[in-house]
Formats: sequence, C-alpha cells, structure tokens
Amino acid sequence: MTTHRQTQDTSALPAASEKLAGLCSKLDDAITLLADAREFAKPGKLPRVLDTARRVLLQEGGAAEVERRAQAFEEAGVFLGSDWETPQYLVPSLTTHALKSPDPSMVVIEALSELRLLAVAKGEYLHPHISAEQAHHYLTQVMAINLWLLFGAPSEAERETQGRLAQIPRHLFRHLAERIGYEHIIDRLIDEIWRILQQRPIQVEPVKAMITQIAICQANPEIDLGASGQGADRLVSSLYGPTRACREDPGVEAYRERLSSMDAAALQGEATGFARAMHDTGLVSPYHPVLLRHLLDDGDHLLAEALGLSATGRDCLLCYRELVSALIRGGVHPATPQAVYGLALLLERGILYQPPVAPAMWRQLGLTLSEWSQARLNLAFGEAISPRARLLEGVLCMLGQPLGVGQGNNPTCQSARALSMWAYNDPDYLLQMVAWAARDDEIIMHFEGQPISSMASSGGVAQALPMDLDPVSLIVVPHLDRIYAEMGRRCIGREGDPHRWVNPEFHGWWSGRGFRINVDVASGQLHELDTFLRHFYASYHPYYNGNQPLIHPQPAGIAVTDSAARFIGWHAITVLRVNLDPSDVMRVYFYNPNNDSGQDWGDGVRVSTAGCGERAGEASLPFEQFASRLYIFHYDPLERGELAQITQAELDRVIGYIHRSWGADRIPPTDLQADAGPTGTP
Repeated sequence: MTTHRQTQDTSALPAASEKLAGLCSKLDDAITLLADAREFAKPGKLPRVLDTARRVLLQEGGAAEVERRAQAFEEAGVFLGSDWETPQYLVPSLTTHALKSPDPSMVVIEALSELRLLAVAKGEYLHPHISAEQAHHYLTQVMAINLWLLFGAPSEAERETQGRLAQIPRHLFRHLAERIGYEHIIDRLIDEIWRILQQRPIQVEPVKAMITQIAICQANPEIDLGASGQGADRLVSSLYGPTRACREDPGVEAYRERLSSMDAAALQGEATGFARAMHDTGLVSPYHPVLLRHLLDDGDHLLAEALGLSATGRDCLLCYRELVSALIRGGVHPATPQAVYGLALLLERGILYQPPVAPAMWRQLGLTLSEWSQARLNLAFGEAISPRARLLEGVLCMLGQPLGVGQGNNPTCQSARALSMWAYNDPDYLLQMVAWAARDDEIIMHFEGQPISSMASSGGVAQALPMDLDPVSLIVVPHLDRIYAEMGRRCIGREGDPHRWVNPEFHGWWSGRGFRINVDVASGQLHELDTFLRHFYASYHPYYNGNQPLIHPQPAGIAVTDSAARFIGWHAITVLRVNLDPSDVMRVYFYNPNNDSGQDWGDGVRVSTAGCGERAGEASLPFEQFASRLYIFHYDPLERGELAQITQAELDRVIGYIHRSWGADRIPPTDLQADAGPTGTP
C-alpha cells in the first residue's frame, strides 16, 4: 500500500533545509510502514511516526511539511482508536491541555490533528466526517483560545513540564495563523497586544511582529476585516506613521529630507506626535530616532518635547546635555528605536544625578567590546548596526525600564532578577557588570569573602547559551548564571536552603539577612507554616510592621501553580512594595522575570498587571493570595513587626489557599492527624 506515501520530493523544495528534507523522508517511511501494517500491529508502528513527526515539527517549516502529509498519515491510522479519530466531536477548549502536556506523544498528536484540519479547511483534503467550513470554524476557535502561543517565550510552567517540546505549539500556531489568516482573530490579537504593552517589556519584537501582521491584513485588499480590528490603527501608526510627515510610511531617507525643509512649528508638531505615540504604547517608530538626531543642534526645548519629558526629565536633560547628545549619537538609530524610550525614562528617573552614573555612561559610550561579545550581539540581532550601539540601546532600555527585563525561554530567573534589581536600585553597579562582561569576558563576585570568577566556574543553571534576551542580558546573564550556580555549589553540605546565603551575596547588601522558608528541604513537606506566615506579615504588612514601607526591593521565592492550582516549580521574584490599591485592598506589588506577569495560578489567584494600582512592569496580588504562593522571603531581623497581632483566622485563610494548591501533597502527617476527627477521620 504505497499510495499513502507522500509523492512530493521534499529535497526539491527550495525552502526546506537539508536536515528537514532528510527528516521528511524518514517521516514518509514511517507513515508507509504504519499504513502497510495490519490493524492489530499498528500500535507498534505508531511511536516511530510520532517521534519522527516531533522532530519535523521542531524545525522551521516543519508544520507545512506535516500539513502536506495530512491525508496520508490519517489514512495510515495515526488517529485510529483515539479521541482524534472523530474530528467532528473535538472540543476547542480541550486543545490547551493537550498542547501544554509534558507527554511528547500528546503534543504531537494534537499538532497532527490541527494540521489535518487545516488541510481540510483549505480544501486540500476532502474529509469524510468534517467539512471545510466546520474545520475552518474549529481552527479559528482554537487559535483564539490559545492566542498566547503567538506571543513571546514559554512560561515557567511550560519550561518546567515541556522543555524544548514547548516550541512545537508555537511553530504550529504561527503556521496556522499564516494559513488561516489573522483577520479571524484580529480583535483578540489587539487585546492581547495592549495587555502585553501595559507591562512595558524591553523586548518588543514579538509584539511588533503581531502589529506588522495586523498592518499587512489591513493593507491586503483580499482580506476583509469587517467589524474586527477596531483600535488597530493606533498600534499600526505608532510604528509606521505616528506623525503627519510620515503618515504614509515614506521611508527613513524620504522622512529625513522632509525634516530639512520644516519650520519650527512643523518640527514642534512632529516632536509632540512622536512623544505621544511612544508614551501611549511603549513602542518607538524607526522615524523617531531620525527626528531626534535632527533636533540635536536645534535647541533643548524641541529635544525635550520629542522625548516627552516632564519637568524632572527636562532638568536632567539640561544638566547633562552633552552626555545626552552623545548617547543619542551613539545609541539612537532607526535600527535601535527603543533606545529613545529607554533614554526618555532614564531621564525621568533622574538617575544621572547619582554621582557614579554619568561617568559610567561615558565609559559605556567608549567601551571596547570583546570579540566574543561582538559575535554574540551580531548573531542575536544581526549586523544592521554596530554591536556597541546595540548594547548601548540595551543599557538605555534596562536603566529606563528596570521592570521590563525578561528571562526568555531560559531557567535563569535568578540572573534576570539580579539585573532588574540592580537597574532599579543600584544602576552604577549594573553598568560595572556590563563593562566587565562585555569588555573583559569575565565577572568576579565574592561569596563570603572569597572571589568567584565567571570564567573559572563550571556550568550554570542554563544548559545552553541563552539567545532570546535583550542585549544586556545576552552578554551578562551567562556570567551571572555560572556565578550563581557556583555559589550554590559552595553551600553543599549546609543544613537548609542555599538561598539563605546565596541571595544576599548575589543580589546585594540590601537583601535582608533574616531568612524564612516554609518547606523542609530534606522531605519537601510544609514546615512551620504558621510561624513563617506570622514573620512575613510582621515584616511586610503595613498594619503589622508599624506602617514601615519597604525600602529596598527584596528577593523572594514563589511556588508557581497552573490554572488548576497544581504545583509547577519554584521561581524567583522581587517584592517591590506593599500598598493599598484603589479599592482599599492591601496588595503586594512584585517583579516577575518570566516575560509576562499576568497569569492564572488557580483557586481564584489571578495575577494582575494593570487596573489595581500597578506601575508599568509590576505584577500584584492581594496580600493573602500572594502569601499563599510564597515559600521563601528575606527580612531585616532588627526591624521585625508585631507577630502576636495577626489573627489566626487571617492565617487560616492563607493556609487554606496553600493546602488547596501547591501544598496539597506536602502536608506533614502530624498536621493531617491534628485535623482528623476523634475516630481518625477528617
């Protein structure tokens, strides 16, 4: 039965790589073996098909190759005896669970099913049980429900449970979106873009890619958006035409010529338009740097206007005019537009007034990058601009948006947290780290008085060099990761959790030397939960600590849970402040390095990123809910509040959250006995 074999010669496809062509040939062989096998023998042949399909789907262009074989693998018996055998009964909402599964076979078979339905929807496969219209409707529902797969890197939950497997759903959905069309999910897309932009991430390339897709949809006469896409104009214009002189996206050179013939009033209008669009969205048009460079010799007023500065920022600009001009000439180019936003926010923060920062920025401007650093930056960002300018853009963005740092698809939350904390709290120390890493290819930190070299230390937490990071993180994180891991190794043999000693040495002197953990490291069971919570309330809750605001950001550890409140893993965050929100609910505002802080942690615990008093980049939860996911915190042992004033009822509510989520399997036997009735039953 060779009729099931795909007849197209994949090696002839110009878009297919040699590796992909080889894998497709193996997939064809596996499908043929499955097709030729008798029904009772098919289960034995199926694993080879799924494993080969998994390898194909991990490649760029792999989803398209699998789609071409949709009819072949279905008729061969891939879905035989499974829920996917009857696509007319499939439920779109259940795809999320399958795509998040740690089981490779589950993820692959779900991907095969979507690609099979895509072939049906496009009229390339006449299916006996489902029409093209039904398949199209199903896929648009699936895409809308799983819209997060079109954005950014995997979450902690996906990283912990799926590893590299998490890339398959992303490759799949990019292919689905291109084939089905973004117009069907455009409204959901716009809502998601605004939700991400409210958090003001440093890395905006995924969002820009989505806005570009919206712009392409708008410009394509064959795509009828109908009533969808309302509000898209603001996003598209922020990138491609924020002002009157570049409204039709004329190109950088044409815009530069237009500026040369403008009078003061026209330039004022351009400056105001760019600033409004930038601060509204957090995105910067490539035309904005052209204007900024043009205004360098036109006086301070228009420059401040183009940056959208308040009185604080204007004063800082006037005090450091020469440095600001040098930063614009060195780091602000059409290829590095986000540097404009970083510079504006840096001036608004007023950090140049700190004595070491301005000299450190001058050093950054003239920094000689090592060959390794230059190669890394060119590999990650291309060679449209010099590596030095690219790194300077990263420095400006990190100092302007310290809460916009993301860890990418890497287990390096500790390093991302450290960079964010230094940019937020100790900017000259961050600049020193950048100089050491980018110039010297080495960072030396001290642990309990002993030096640790990033080059002398063996591997870190990350198994491979991370690439999906901002320019500063790209250079510095590999060094920090190795140092952090080495500090952990030096704690081997000590009783308790190594974070007790590592965090203050790694992050800075302001990390409290008082340390609490509610998990017994040896057994993994909950330990002294009541005492842990009393200390946390007494240290952080304004009602119990004498209304003392948090002075320095503090490292903390949370137990991440999924939307079903199941434990996923441990994660590093920073506690920033504790305040009443606009509704008079006491909330903990924190920084999460996971690229997107808005998450559903189950049992009603939904992390907010806007609308509850959050500043850009902050996440927040009501105090009780935050305490229910906390497992490690630091505090100053000399500034403890009143333990006795916290009511047991308040603690019991938090303990209830813990027992219903990540602590469900960690309750010590003694606690279970204490909760039991007289006959030993609950």
